[in-house]
Amino acid sequence: MIGFQKKKLVLVSVVYWFLLSYMLAALLWWFIALEKQNRLIANIRLGEFKKDDISYILKVAEVESAAKRKTIQYIGEGLTFLGLIMFGAVFVFRATRRQIRLSHQQQNFMMAVTHELKTPIAVTQLNLETLQKRQLDDGTKQKLIVNTLQEANRLNTLCNNILFASQLDAGIYSKHLQEINFTDLIHGCIDDFRIRFPQRIFEEKINEHIYLHGEPLLLQLLANNLIDNALKYAPKEQPILLSLSEIENHIHFSVIDQGQGVPDVEKKNIFDKFYRIGNENTRQAKGTGLGLYLCKKIAQSHKANISMTDNNPQGSNFTVIFKHA
Repeated sequence: MIGFQKKKLVLVSVVYWFLLSYMLAALLWWFIALEKQNRLIANIRLGEFKKDDISYILKVAEVESAAKRKTIQYIGEGLTFLGLIMFGAVFVFRATRRQIRLSHQQQNFMMAVTHELKTPIAVTQLNLETLQKRQLDDGTKQKLIVNTLQEANRLNTLCNNILFASQLDAGIYSKHLQEINFTDLIHGCIDDFRIRFPQRIFEEKINEHIYLHGEPLLLQLLANNLIDNALKYAPKEQPILLSLSEIENHIHFSVIDQGQGVPDVEKKNIFDKFYRIGNENTRQAKGTGLGLYLCKKIAQSHKANISMTDNNPQGSNFTVIFKHA
């Protein structure tokens, strides 16, 4: 499939450059042909004049002036057509590249979704079959149940991301804004991740009694995706810091990890739909490329700004700033 996509890209590129070269060559040939015709007409008219005519010099000047005006007209028209052709060529080139890149990202997304769906389903099925067919002690049963619930939560998160991404893109999601205790919401998200990932370390700098006018479900999804993103890329032994504060009537929510960070060349793309850092063939981190995109869309829907900066000494700092407390 990948080889077919490359061949298709090469074919499209060859056809594109061939057509562009043909149009430029045709434009140049058109100019040369018209200029030759212009000179031929001028020479014919000059041949009709008699040199002993007292107005000969004046008539020659008029013919030469008319020929020069024609040349300027051809140059102006040619440059106009050239500008239109180049504008169209750049537009088509950028649109084609964007479409090919989107198609490639969608293909990667489908591969990632397939893998993300199969894994929790397979684990859940295996755990349930084990519980059904074997006599296990209570401790083992409880462990299998917890593991199954984690995979079910993971599957639920994936489905929610896909659902909300499609609804927000289509503009059909109806927000129910209300005054919520943002502090309690963040505490609830952290507690949920502590239960799901008891081996991970979470540090909190959460100010109490911070309220926000927003959609609870979307804000919970925003916090969960940022925390989940940090868990994917941060070392298991390193803590993840969550900060919530109010500064000058602005609410700052940050998720800070000590992972490898994001390369400078990829920082501008991390909030794009389907975009994932690194090579798709060698990437080990799970995900579909929708989490950070959803975070950006949710932040925008709440008139907030989301950004990513480097953590010191290493890692990433994702911060959402709500402009009106």
